[in-house]
Amino acid sequence: MLYASIVSAQEDLLNELEDSTRAGDYTFATFKGQRLVNGQTIETIPAGDLQFIFSHRFGRLNSGIYEFFGLDDAYVRIGLEYGITDRLGVGIGRNSVDKTLDAYLRYKVLRQRSGDAAVPVTITAFGGAAAKLAPRNSDLPDAMPLNERLAYTAQFLVARKFSPAVSLQLMPTFVHKNTVDQSFEVNSNALLGIGGRVKITKSMAITAEYYHHLNEHNNSPFYNPLGFGIDIETGGHVFQLVFTNSRGLTERAFLTETLGDFFDGDIHFGFNVTRMFSFRRNGKEW
Repeated sequence: MLYASIVSAQEDLLNELEDSTRAGDYTFATFKGQRLVNGQTIETIPAGDLQFIFSHRFGRLNSGIYEFFGLDDAYVRIGLEYGITDRLGVGIGRNSVDKTLDAYLRYKVLRQRSGDAAVPVTITAFGGAAAKLAPRNSDLPDAMPLNERLAYTAQFLVARKFSPAVSLQLMPTFVHKNTVDQSFEVNSNALLGIGGRVKITKSMAITAEYYHHLNEHNNSPFYNPLGFGIDIETGGHVFQLVFTNSRGLTERAFLTETLGDFFDGDIHFGFNVTRMFSFRRNGKEW
């Protein structure tokens, strides 16, 4: 009777596994966090969790010993992101560059899965707005209304996890700024980004991302943003070391206003630190 019971339990387990495979298994941890280097990833915050994000960029490495190779300068962003559902999140932040306030939503439209109902990629929609509060109206000859300080970003993030070690992502992107200097900028910016992650140990990975402008102004002084990172996972923290030609930490800033040439040494060293806080008890929010 005991043998028959064990055999029956094994058969039930095999049937459940077979049904699960038939229905499809979702892919998890395509990336370790919501930031690839500067830009976003397809990952969303679990429902009921709150993520604290601290991003820091130093000055340019080629600024010389007087500026201690950029370490004398500091640009930071402090942000929060909350998981409304497992697929929908909302975030806010404050960036010291241009005193920018930003807010955004992300929604995971499609999830990669295997099995008979296989889906080859994960797709996340990202939409954000940012208000550039510097310079102050009191420092300007003519006041600039809030509407003229606003910029908007829309992205479709398309990623595939090819193996436990390799993930790639495409980022078609649109950025609109309400007010620009028409002599060297355009209001509406189209970009195509590509990025990826290669896991080298259980807790460490190499990341990279690049965005190419598709319709920049002929007189534009700005460069395509490029960045490399090292992800280090330590329990509830994800620590990212970053090397990028952009000091900006919001989409408007690093996508459309990067002034450094990476290959000329205009590289900003920095880091991103994230910490997750859970407001759930026994799998439920509280």
